Amino acid sequence: MADLTVTITEAVTLNGASRGSTNTLTVADVDDVYHRIVTVPSGVDTTLASFKSTVGVADGSLDLGNVKYIRVTNLDSSNSVTLSLQIETGNDDSAADHSASIKLEAKKSFIMGTPDAGIAVSSDNATYVSALEDLESIIVDSASNPVQCEIFIASVV
Repeated sequence: MADLTVTITEAVTLNGASRGSTNTLTVADVDDVYHRIVTVPSGVDTTLASFKSTVGVADGSLDLGNVKYIRVTNLDSSNSVTLSLQIETGNDDSAADHSASIKLEAKKSFIMGTPDAGIAVSSDNATYVSALEDLESIIVDSASNPVQCEIFIASVV
């Protein structure tokens, strides 16, 4: 077991004054990491990771309850990608029922904690989301050119 230390620093000087901050997160007792750099072909949905409460349900899936940190970084210097967060309601390890998409610009990162009851979407603007659901998978798509994305996931047992 090891501790994962994540440090995020913003630094900018405006009108001669330094602004920004440094925040550090420590995830204790990390037993597993999943780390890949993936070339995403143009116009092809590419699954970066999938999550299940019973990992035997899908080959290569990560244990939903054990994942504590997820980072996806677009390594391309000029092209954005679309991250599609596939959301599974009902906690039955079935296919995703909903999705939320995020534009991830060049050199930017998306970070989240646990995918277990960690995300939700509502069906319309009038619906209040009362419960967070499970993240079923992360899919990335590059519309214009092939790009490389890095995914890093830390899990405990």
